[in-house]
Amino acid sequence: MSTGPPSSYAIQARTTAPGRAEVVAGQETIVFDASWGAEPVGLPGPAELLAAAFAACLLKNLARAGQLLEFRYSYAEVDVTARRQDSPPKFVEVAYELRVTTEETEHRVDLVHLNLRKYGTVFNTLGAACDVHGQVVVVRPVPRQP
Repeated sequence: MSTGPPSSYAIQARTTAPGRAEVVAGQETIVFDASWGAEPVGLPGPAELLAAAFAACLLKNLARAGQLLEFRYSYAEVDVTARRQDSPPKFVEVAYELRVTTEETEHRVDLVHLNLRKYGTVFNTLGAACDVHGQVVVVRPVPRQP
């Protein structure tokens, strides 16, 4: 019996109304914009979902590094920008800034960043298809007032 991460993933997606669809992943349903040539309706589209998957990959691997490397942090947030071209249609760049609240040294932060780039499945998949680059910014915790 394997207790490691899965090696395959299954989702189900379906249209629910004109221009609307949903994907069931895990035990959650994510509604998204499936319209073509129409004004955005405020729902994420496939490109935003891909950027979200990249952000989720960074945050999940940060949690992994927290356990494996005993890297301590209290908070993390990430901004991702994915840039595409029209012809042929594809992503050409994914840029990110990961902000981590930690007291760890810059050397340890650099080590974690190396691990994020080396062991992220979504990171490596996108990195094989386009330019992926970014930075980890350290945010020092604010000391508590007595």
